[in-house]
Amino acid sequence: MRLGIMAGYSGARMELPLELVQEADRLGVYVVWTAEAYGSDAVTPLAWMGARTERIHLGTAIMQMPARTPANTAMTAITLDQLSGGRFLLGLGLSGPQVVEGWHGVPYGKPLNRTREYVQIVRAIFKREKPLEFEGDTYQIPYRGADATGLGKPLKSTLHGRADIPIYLAAIGPKNVQLCAEIADGWLPIFFSPEHYEAAYGEQIAAGFAAAGNGKSLADFDIAPSVGVMIGDELESCWNALKPMLALYIGGMGAKGRNFYNDLAVRYGFEAAAAQIQELYLSGQRAEAVGAVPNELVDAVSLCGPKERIRERLALWKASPVTTLNLMLYDVETLRTMCELVL
Repeated sequence: MRLGIMAGYSGARMELPLELVQEADRLGVYVVWTAEAYGSDAVTPLAWMGARTERIHLGTAIMQMPARTPANTAMTAITLDQLSGGRFLLGLGLSGPQVVEGWHGVPYGKPLNRTREYVQIVRAIFKREKPLEFEGDTYQIPYRGADATGLGKPLKSTLHGRADIPIYLAAIGPKNVQLCAEIADGWLPIFFSPEHYEAAYGEQIAAGFAAAGNGKSLADFDIAPSVGVMIGDELESCWNALKPMLALYIGGMGAKGRNFYNDLAVRYGFEAAAAQIQELYLSGQRAEAVGAVPNELVDAVSLCGPKERIRERLALWKASPVTTLNLMLYDVETLRTMCELVL
C-alpha cells in the first residue's frame, strides 16, 4: 500500500503546505493531490509544488469536469505531465448541482453520461491517433449546434503527450462507482470505510470490471481513498477534531435528497445520525450538527488516537483492496509517523 497526501484547497488566502509536500517527496510518498471547489483551482498549486519537488506524483482530486471542456482538461494534463517529467495523475469529478449550476452557471445534466463521454474524449486526445471528432449526447466535436458558424474542424493536439496518463474518478454513488471501475484507471473515494467496502462497493466494482470487458481486475485499478489522520493520546479529542468536516459534508454539502455524502453515511448504517446531522446543519445549528456525528462513524473513515492504536487500525486498511492511502494531515511529524507505520 502506497501513501499519498491531500493538500486540498485554500481558504480566504492562498496558502500551500510546501514544507509538508517537500518532506513527503523526500520520504518516498507516492503522490500529492490538490482540490478545488469555488475558490482556489486544483492545477495552479500543483504546478507550483511540482516545480519544488523531484519524485512525488502530482494529482488533481479533483478537476471539476463541468468547469472545463474535455479538450481544455486534456491540454492541461499533457502540459503539466511534460513539465513534471511524467508525474501527473488526472483526477476528475462532477462536483454537485449547487456548485455546477450555482457557480459555473452550466447545467448539471446527466452526470453518468457526461462522465463517460468526457473520459472518452480526453483519452482520444491523449492518444493522438486522428483528429478529434466526437458525437455524443453531451458533447459534439466539432460543435454543430444551431448557433454554430460551421467553421469548426477536427484537430489533433500539437503537443505529443503520454497516451496513458492515468485517469482517476471521484465517485461515491453506486452507479458512479460502477462507471469508475469500468472506465477509469483509479478511484478517489472520500469517507471510505474498509470495514464497509464489500457491502457498500464490492458489487459495483465487480460489475464495472465486468462491463470493461477486457479482464480488468483490482490488479489494474488503483483504489486511492482519502483518510483523515489525527494522532494523540486522547481518543475522544482526536475524534472531535475530525467531526466538523463530516458534519459539513453529511449535513451541508447538498440539499435534502441530493446529498451524496449523506447517502453514503446511510449505506454505512448510520441512517438516523445522518438525518439528524442534516436537519441540524440545514437549520443553522452547526455546532449541534457536529455534536451529532457518532464516534463510530469517525472511526470507520479515519485513523485516530495514539500511535499504537493507529498501527492496529491500519491492519483494516491493509487488508482491504486499497492500494494508495491518501492522508489528510496537517503537520510534518504526523506525516513521518505515518510513513514509519506504512512504508
